[in-house]
Amino acid sequence: MNFSGSYLKNDVNFLLKIIDMKEMDIKTKESLIQNGKKHYSQMLSPEYKPTKEYLNIFYNAFELNRIKVSKNILTLANFLKDKFDKNQVLISLARGGTPVGVLLKRTLRDIFNIEVPHYSISIIRDKEVDSNALKYILQNNPNKEFVFIDGWTGKGVIKNELKKSIDNFNKKYSTSISSDLFVLADISGKADYSATNEDYLIPSSALNSTVSGLVSRSILNEKFIKESDFHGCKYYSEFSKNDLSLWYIDELMKSIKNIKNYSKEIVAQNRDLELKAENFINSIKIAFNIGNINHIKPGIGESTRVLLRRVPYAILIQDKNLIEIEHILKLASDKDIKIIEDKSLLFKAVGIIKEKN
Repeated sequence: MNFSGSYLKNDVNFLLKIIDMKEMDIKTKESLIQNGKKHYSQMLSPEYKPTKEYLNIFYNAFELNRIKVSKNILTLANFLKDKFDKNQVLISLARGGTPVGVLLKRTLRDIFNIEVPHYSISIIRDKEVDSNALKYILQNNPNKEFVFIDGWTGKGVIKNELKKSIDNFNKKYSTSISSDLFVLADISGKADYSATNEDYLIPSSALNSTVSGLVSRSILNEKFIKESDFHGCKYYSEFSKNDLSLWYIDELMKSIKNIKNYSKEIVAQNRDLELKAENFINSIKIAFNIGNINHIKPGIGESTRVLLRRVPYAILIQDKNLIEIEHILKLASDKDIKIIEDKSLLFKAVGIIKEKN
């Protein structure tokens, strides 16, 4: 199969089943999740349609961070080149990891003259990685090293899910796949390898499908997904006029090709930062009386996602004057979400989902 969304055919192969699923308004979805009646992966809410004002903020954020993202991509691609050479298959975690995977695929090809396959597959918290997708990749890429890619880490929940999933898969099928996770920005020391620990805005996190190949987040609903199927997604062809997926990749590749100096040093998993982040998360749990750690969304990327897809109680920010959080302030204002400024915050932003009493 070859489903590349709105990317070029050679950019990525989404191992996802396209389904046409009725969307549910975001407040109803939130209520069902909070009451334990549905898992978030069983439902889709309508995609946020960016206003002209919000898009201007996105373009400003893109210009602010394009060189940083480009250098981080080069750092990661250089490391992959040295570690695996041509014996690798890129596997981005849909959908936050997909733009990063496409950029790494093109950078390895255009800068380092290494052509490697790139797939994008589903991983769902509490539901594991898509084992049918893993089996497909194994069958089509024997003896290749698996390189799992995401955009960023927050609390490390997806990293933990990936490790658990791959451990189970290896035991079940007598394989020896590595669960190492490679990200651009790891703000809490959880990823195995990253380009930086800085909490900064990776511009692709500020939009949904229109920067991710017009693909929805992945769906695992038994009405649509049978045992032998890949996890599902919706393809938003109706958003094609507003699609920035290829624009985003092409613009960053222009910068990547012009950069001469970038760090060759990769950031390995950082236990000190991990402990610091865990202590901070625990302090937030206590301060806001939160029982479920998944209701705390640390970092700019996660705070943006929670505003786009959930109904947060509040967004904590380190400094309201930071240009990197301008889009967060705009989204919070549009949705009438409380903003709390706290100069002592470990991260530049933290989303809080208030639990049902």
